[in-house]
Amino acid sequence: MQADLVIRNVVLNGEPGDLIVQQGRIEEFVPGGTESVQGKEEFDGQGFFLWPSLIDVHVHLREPGFEYKEDINSGLKAAIAGGFGQVMAMANTNPVNDSASVTEFMLEQARKFHPHGPFLHPIGALTRGLAGKELSPMAELARAGCRAFSNDGLPVENNELFRRAVEYSSDLGLKVIDHCEDVSLSEGGLMNEGEISSYLGLKGIPVVAESLQVARDILMAAYLDTPIHLAHISCRQSVELIAWAKQKSIPITAETCPHYLVWDESRVQGYNTLAKVNPPLRTRDDVLALQQAVREKVIDVLATDHAPHAEFEKDVPFGEAPNGISGLDTALSLCFGLVVDGVLDNDDLIRLFVSAPSEIFDLEANTFQKGDVADFFLFAPEAEWEVRPEAMFSRGKNTPALGQKLRGRVMAHFLRGRLVFERAI
Repeated sequence: MQADLVIRNVVLNGEPGDLIVQQGRIEEFVPGGTESVQGKEEFDGQGFFLWPSLIDVHVHLREPGFEYKEDINSGLKAAIAGGFGQVMAMANTNPVNDSASVTEFMLEQARKFHPHGPFLHPIGALTRGLAGKELSPMAELARAGCRAFSNDGLPVENNELFRRAVEYSSDLGLKVIDHCEDVSLSEGGLMNEGEISSYLGLKGIPVVAESLQVARDILMAAYLDTPIHLAHISCRQSVELIAWAKQKSIPITAETCPHYLVWDESRVQGYNTLAKVNPPLRTRDDVLALQQAVREKVIDVLATDHAPHAEFEKDVPFGEAPNGISGLDTALSLCFGLVVDGVLDNDDLIRLFVSAPSEIFDLEANTFQKGDVADFFLFAPEAEWEVRPEAMFSRGKNTPALGQKLRGRVMAHFLRGRLVFERAI
């Protein structure tokens, strides 16, 4: 037998063997390997682990309008090197992605620079201009290729408008992703409200600014019996509300981000603008609550909330720096550190980064079953690397991980059975 592609000498779920790919689809994984199948192309996996390509449901790629921070080309380069085969890009561009022309431009840029992936799925603006005053042309955006709707960064405070948005989005077969923040409580805040904010003399953002809006969305989802997805959950109080909602079978799903699982508000000490993010890094207790929530499936998804900025934008006094952490390059390694520490296991990461995002947003994913799309990467679990600006593919180097040594690295990445990235050894 001759296959299109054979990946030799790899490990899947602890079993060494060979992976056979036909016409961009998984044909078979053969434990122990096979000599009876030859590939038109063959690749030596060098004993690396096979992982399905990850899905990131929350990124900011900045194009159009803010290409000095990131563009679609550089953002997708960071995605593929970080293990992500699909990304969902938020609408806070300039112009805002509230028209078919912007959606189509984003998709064309992705196809132009990365014709074989990673694959971009735009998220349309929930309201025109993200202004929270009137609904965007949601049907037009859906036809153009948007896979969800969100006002991320500028939450919709008008409950009646938000209700109509959720209903209309559901009619189109798509979901609303809500940034849960009561801006009357968070306005002017720079970090988590607590002892450290008092010590540093910085105005804080209380957890209730998030959890009040989480409660609003839960009650709305229950009343409408319509799914709502909650973005970047950061605190214990929100987790407890989501757990209650799930016990009541309310159709709520939720995500958190690697930075809320590995860092707490102490990272802001010294007025470290690289740790300035919204929602802010919270207390150690909140970190522990979120770690438990992802283990116990209260939180469904991990997303990077990749928010790249130019170096000069973060190299300013703390109050003047923009919020955001660049995450695509480092997310997998940061989370694999939790596996090394016994907090999570590999199956947790695959559920959080692959199967749950695929199910919630109706995206095709690989489970290494016959016929699955052949989107996968080779992962070196023992590889150590230092997070340096030159080691990152994103234009945004704004991460508290700078200078940190991480474990686990993507060595090669295949999409639809085609090699799209290989790291020099």
